[in-house]
Amino acid sequence: MKKLIFALIAGAATITAAQAQTTITPRPYVGVGVSGADREYYVPGATINDTDGYRFSGKIFGGAELTENFGVEAGYTDFRKAGANYTFNGVNARTEADGYNAYIAGKATKALNDKFAVYGKLGVTHTKAEMESATAGLNRKVSDNGAYGALGMQYNVNQQVALIAEYERFGKKQDFGPKPDVVTIGAKYTF
Repeated sequence: MKKLIFALIAGAATITAAQAQTTITPRPYVGVGVSGADREYYVPGATINDTDGYRFSGKIFGGAELTENFGVEAGYTDFRKAGANYTFNGVNARTEADGYNAYIAGKATKALNDKFAVYGKLGVTHTKAEMESATAGLNRKVSDNGAYGALGMQYNVNQQVALIAEYERFGKKQDFGPKPDVVTIGAKYTF
């Protein structure tokens, strides 16, 4: 809860600072991306034999550049279903995990030149994961709020279109589902 309160305060401070330094008309943008995350599986009393491992999923995001250096962004990453084979009491079985992450964050951008910029984001995330298993009693669900952060680089193709690459961190590590460390590549369109 303390992390959530801290992230909300930091986000409000970022937005307030951005509004105080407004030098351009706010410019909204939307984007799509592909996010890759490794998977984690912990089945109590079982031996994990193999997993689907690193999987890629879709991401959508949007926001507004409030000034040349500050903005806000929200996004949603739907992590595809992935599974693991395990042995429980001498019986081989399979489990599958599915989930998503949604976030809202303040964004600080620093242009390196007219084509390249670096940025950082800080905010809050909501994570939901569900694990279904063939073994009765091992099905689980988790829903959690936590801190969100990202570091990225942007390449401006032209005034409206940009390509992005970023590292994102969605809250804390769970016993199953996608790990919180995510790599995303994508494109955004600014209106």
